[in-house]
Amino acid sequence: MNSLFKNTAISFLSGLAGAALWTNLNFTEVENKPIANSFPGSENISLASEFNTSSIAPDRQPDSFAEASEKSTQSVVFIKNFSGTDPRRYSMFDYFFGSGPSQQVSSGSGVIISEDGYIITNNHVIDRAETIEVIHQKKTYKARLVGTDKNTDIAVLKIDAENLPAIKRGSSRNLRIGEWVLAVGNPFNLTSTVTAGIVSAKERQINILGGDFPLESFIQTDAPINPGNSGGALVNVDGELIGINTAILSRTGSYTGYGFAVPVDIAMKVSNDLIQYGEVQKAIPGIEAVEITPELAEEMGIKTLDGVIITHVLRDGAAESAGLQRSDVIIQLGNQEISGMGSFEEALSYYYPGEELPITFIRNGSEKTAQLKLQNLEGGVGILKREYYSSALLGAKLEAINTIEKDKMGLDYGIKITGMTRGYLRDLGLREGFILTHINREPARDPKLVGKYLEEYSGKLLLEGVASSGQPFMQSYNVR
Repeated sequence: MNSLFKNTAISFLSGLAGAALWTNLNFTEVENKPIANSFPGSENISLASEFNTSSIAPDRQPDSFAEASEKSTQSVVFIKNFSGTDPRRYSMFDYFFGSGPSQQVSSGSGVIISEDGYIITNNHVIDRAETIEVIHQKKTYKARLVGTDKNTDIAVLKIDAENLPAIKRGSSRNLRIGEWVLAVGNPFNLTSTVTAGIVSAKERQINILGGDFPLESFIQTDAPINPGNSGGALVNVDGELIGINTAILSRTGSYTGYGFAVPVDIAMKVSNDLIQYGEVQKAIPGIEAVEITPELAEEMGIKTLDGVIITHVLRDGAAESAGLQRSDVIIQLGNQEISGMGSFEEALSYYYPGEELPITFIRNGSEKTAQLKLQNLEGGVGILKREYYSSALLGAKLEAINTIEKDKMGLDYGIKITGMTRGYLRDLGLREGFILTHINREPARDPKLVGKYLEEYSGKLLLEGVASSGQPFMQSYNVR
């Protein structure tokens, strides 16, 4: 019996010693290797100790999250959008059927980019706003809308304040996949919320933006982003702004794994243009292009999936002057290699009209180069300040069509209807994107003149134009 007890005790102590030795060796390996390499298949394991001991690179300790949060949260604001209260946007029929003015409030986030009160956010955060409020450190400010750009979903606001904590700007071009990032915003009206994740991908296109020339080259992150985060900051572990949180990929409307942010280099170029010129100075190459798919590559005999294929060359445009042709494959723009539409559009976004740069392309299997002098939306090379006319009574913004629209529609002039809300033009049956070419047989060229005329006119009204689908339109009305 004593012999049995002795043997059992020795075996037990030996087991403890062996387990201690194995544990010591195993944890030494974990501490010196990335967690994924130490435990194959460990992506399904969720242990706090693993996160705290081994998943952060030595030069990026968890404490830096706290420092980055302290630096960035003070620069992120809460934005309230008030709409639906302007009686001029409603007709007598709205009141008759019980759908008159009723205040609607939506919210989002924004980022302070200057000490004197300029704030960057998403266009969809302030879309159709009649009044905008910005809340920062428990103070409420009335904000002025400086400008918007649907093509990138960026908007700029201005509040009357001084010595604000402007966020420090980083670089999205130097951002690497796998870097740690923080999303700072106000999801579900919960102010100053910070979540962490990594950069999952760059140059993502998810086809969600409006505008005539949507520019999608999103930073993809798994840092949780929810409704209310829109317009907030995506920052690196140094607390520097690297993106503006914009969208989530979700079937439920809440975070399910991936969020998307506009790269800061694009967002700041757009915001600076809006502040300085009131209009984004978009540089266009004078082409339409598409991503290369395996099917297209096989059909056209292309040996690479990198680059973009030219499908249309604008008449008298920059590409035509440079000698580019339909079916050419663009593989490099300036010093940036082109992997697809995301990188192509992002590369273009950094340039201004009038700038000249080398372009490399493949034609019939041979690599060629040319010099491309970029143009503005009117076909020129100078700074462009487009004319707009906004009218609450008409319920729309009127703007002159640009060179690309003229080429696409085969028109010499016209006034496009955008930003439609309840109002006179909607009552007439007109829709977003409609182009007016003639009013009572007179050419429609100037947005302000057209707007004033429609606001004040009474009598028989004849409108001619082109629908957004390209269908010609002519309709007469009796207007009081």
